Amino acid sequence: MMTDLPLDQVRTLLAVVDEGTFDAAAAALHVTPSAVSQRVKALEQRTGRVLLLRTKPVRPTESGEIVVRFARQLARLERDARSELGMSGEGEPARVTVAVNADSLATWFLPALTRVPREPQFCFELHREDETRTAELLREGLVMAAVTSSPEAVTGCSVRALGTMRYLAAATPDFADRHLGDGPLHETLGRAPVLTFDRSDDLQDAFVRGLRRGADGAGPVRQAVPTSEGFVAAVVAGLGWGMVPEVQAGPLLRSGRLVSLAPAHPVDVPLYWQQWKLDSPALAAVADAVTATAAETLRS
Repeated sequence: MMTDLPLDQVRTLLAVVDEGTFDAAAAALHVTPSAVSQRVKALEQRTGRVLLLRTKPVRPTESGEIVVRFARQLARLERDARSELGMSGEGEPARVTVAVNADSLATWFLPALTRVPREPQFCFELHREDETRTAELLREGLVMAAVTSSPEAVTGCSVRALGTMRYLAAATPDFADRHLGDGPLHETLGRAPVLTFDRSDDLQDAFVRGLRRGADGAGPVRQAVPTSEGFVAAVVAGLGWGMVPEVQAGPLLRSGRLVSLAPAHPVDVPLYWQQWKLDSPALAAVADAVTATAAETLRS
């Protein structure tokens, strides 16, 4: 049973993962490296599983991730209890870690955080990651909540729908004339220079495959721009075509700086809010603000 795990051993494992080495964890805990090693070994014997890969830096195994997530949840509950008992330090903020995709971060997520009550004071730590991978950070115990495209709840987490982020294939009028004007879109788009967020960004390829009803994706000439604002700026600069969030594309389409390449074929990406199943006032306050803002901003 997880409740039978010695808390000093659980906290020591978390310190090793966070600090990266046994020596650094020992310094953070004010104990000897030998004591850290003994606690981790005792915890591994108690669980009957290898919990750490002894690499540099160390990494938790799949079983280790479960214990790390438990340790972080335990720390969250402890902080909440101390706060409710009036035992927290003067002005000590409630720390909330969230994984969020770049497009949400650039459009609606930061306004959501401004709706979180000012008291108690919050300290946000945001991890930017693709919406298809934010759930991994939640599974690894690195964050308390995540905006994700996965409706499948991570173990120990709850999930609720936020809404749908719509993307439009867009380019400058000049780019469209030069690269897309000599044939059917499903053919020319596969040869035109394309913008992607990074190498794992499949949105543009999926859009072209949908037009072609086949396996071939976007063209081989690719520009990778790993920020949401930079991605849109690159499309406006004519470096390629790309899938632009509707909320960012709207003003640019109305001004004529961009044109929609396939108005009848938007791509809708559903987003979900996943968070630890904890009775945490801090986490509940953030969740309420995020879901309320998403309801007003995203498509239902």
